[in-house]
Amino acid sequence: MPRLVRLYLVNIFFGFVLAVIFTAALIGLNVANLRHLVMSVSSGWVAVVMLVLFHSILFAGVQFAIAVMRMAEKPGGPGSGRRQPVMRNPIRVPVRAGVSRARIDPGTAHNP
Repeated sequence: MPRLVRLYLVNIFFGFVLAVIFTAALIGLNVANLRHLVMSVSSGWVAVVMLVLFHSILFAGVQFAIAVMRMAEKPGGPGSGRRQPVMRNPIRVPVRAGVSRARIDPGTAHNP
């Protein structure tokens, strides 16, 4: 199995586990009277399934994003902002002689 697919599946699994724990904590701690709402209605299990499903999507996405960001290359170059100059071959640019730059007359410049 490719490494990235395995990483994705592992993070989906961890996201699902976190979603089940989070939903159980929501119902167990009776946040916003959720336990009463789920237990008093005959189709309360649908709400629990939906909570687990949508929390699984959320937590799996976050887990995968964190895992991908942690895969970034470690900076191996010189530290403290000093970078090595990039040496490229210079390109000759023709310039016509006698062409002057346009100058703004200080008397006509607009000063706010």
